[in-house]
Amino acid sequence: MASGTTSVTRATTYAVVGLIGRLIFNRDFGVANWFLDLFGIGALDWLGSQAGAFAAIVIMDVWQWTPFCALIFLAGLSMVPGEIEEAARLETSSKWALLKHVQLPYLMPGLTALLILRSADVLKLFDMVFVMTRGGPGSATDLVSVYIQRVGFRVFDLGTASAQAILLLILTILISRLYIRVLYKEVN
Repeated sequence: MASGTTSVTRATTYAVVGLIGRLIFNRDFGVANWFLDLFGIGALDWLGSQAGAFAAIVIMDVWQWTPFCALIFLAGLSMVPGEIEEAARLETSSKWALLKHVQLPYLMPGLTALLILRSADVLKLFDMVFVMTRGGPGSATDLVSVYIQRVGFRVFDLGTASAQAILLLILTILISRLYIRVLYKEVN
């Protein structure tokens, strides 16, 4: 019962982010246009133009996931042993060298996991996009998941939609394996 509640909560969260995005980027009373008016820029039709709708989707996705990414990086930085970091500070005054040679190796496992999670999430992103734009205007925000939904439930070609979903899964697995092979390294 608890796991069913968790999945409902997660599904609702994406839809709620989409609803908030519709309010923020509303042409008539949205907060985004209010900020643009403060700087003397006229109101934009965010969800009615192709570039604006895609930008709104990107902004809302970044807004939703920035705290999680920051926590992953904070956890990685907290894993750096204090004596190693202190010794590195005595050896060099360059913050770039400290980041590259001391902190980055401890950040890489978290960064790899974060890239895998975010890549999979972006590839399957549906709820927020569907609530905000329904894949429009035109096909500006017609992401892979929205396209698969359209093929399966509007065209009623469930076989093709299922094959596309399986190919999306295979692509996600290949991208994940590539991230692990290229980025992940154990810290000794």
